[in-house]
Amino acid sequence: MKAGIVGLPNVGKSTLFNCLSNAKAQSANFPFCTIEPNIGVVNVPDSRIEKLEELVKPERVQMATVDIVDIAGLVKGASKGEGLGNQFLGNIRECNAIIHVLRCFDNDNIVHVDGNVNPIRDKETIDIELQLKDLETVEKRLEKVNRAAKTGNKEAQTEKALLDRIRETLLQAKSARTITPQGNDEEVLMESFQLITAKPVLYICNVDENSAVNGNKYVDQVRELVKDEDAEVIILSVGAEADITELESYEERQVFLEDMGLKEPGASVLIRAAYKLLKQQTYFTAGVKEVRAWTINIGATAPQAAGVIHTDFEKGFIRAEVIAFEDFVHFGSEAKCKEAGKFKVEGKEYIVKDGDVMHFRFNV
Repeated sequence: MKAGIVGLPNVGKSTLFNCLSNAKAQSANFPFCTIEPNIGVVNVPDSRIEKLEELVKPERVQMATVDIVDIAGLVKGASKGEGLGNQFLGNIRECNAIIHVLRCFDNDNIVHVDGNVNPIRDKETIDIELQLKDLETVEKRLEKVNRAAKTGNKEAQTEKALLDRIRETLLQAKSARTITPQGNDEEVLMESFQLITAKPVLYICNVDENSAVNGNKYVDQVRELVKDEDAEVIILSVGAEADITELESYEERQVFLEDMGLKEPGASVLIRAAYKLLKQQTYFTAGVKEVRAWTINIGATAPQAAGVIHTDFEKGFIRAEVIAFEDFVHFGSEAKCKEAGKFKVEGKEYIVKDGDVMHFRFNV
């Protein structure tokens, strides 16, 4: 599961990516410095794993991760191949969610591709290019489906009805994510279309350091614009975040954050939001060898969760032994949870909860 960072050139995408990952994407004051998408595997900040480490004292700790992709800046005409349009749009299509960076700061030393700072126009530029690409996809698919629908094929008629609705929505300059699929058939179809504008989106308002806590007039404009989109807006001073990552010690970073009025780096807030955006959650395994956070889809069953460790665990699943994270912390160990009756044995139908501490029994 990958979240792709998109935006116009020079809005701070690559600098943000550098803050989020150990990889160092090229960052320069001109468009198209990021030509190949960079992929960073980023740890998901989670205080729960630190608590488990304190209690279990394992030999090693492994956090959950999320893949972040830095995609080069789109420009007007990208849907028709302008700039490096086709390549960029292909990179976005391969991602499961979109992190849309909007420039919300004034700085005469950093060139804006359209001449002045206007996050509303910038958002619309990106949206229109993505919508045009989706419109092209939908119209091509309609050409094939129309013939089958005319013969009375029920599946084709269902698909045509959904495609017609999507086409109408895109022509109104709205994204496909604003459409609610009606029933399971439409949900499956929607997934199969792989539309770019159907992907969930998170907006990052890149502000100056003084606006990192409360935002500014540009952030207010963005919030007003996206209020009906069911999308989260995060304020981030990407330049300040870059400075924080350069500091050597934890203490220095904390002092810097306190001076800015922040409790934690904005990058941590963003990573957790991206994890949530991808509909991911965490369960833990906790033993003396290793305490580890495992990533699963929200709604995963116990066998599916076991399969993340190894496919044999899912194939030969017998049962899952489960302790809620809060109970594990309260009683302090697996043995004490058993004594208190907080140790549960669950079967194949069990839906894993975020934070479950689990152990699997299997036989292959």
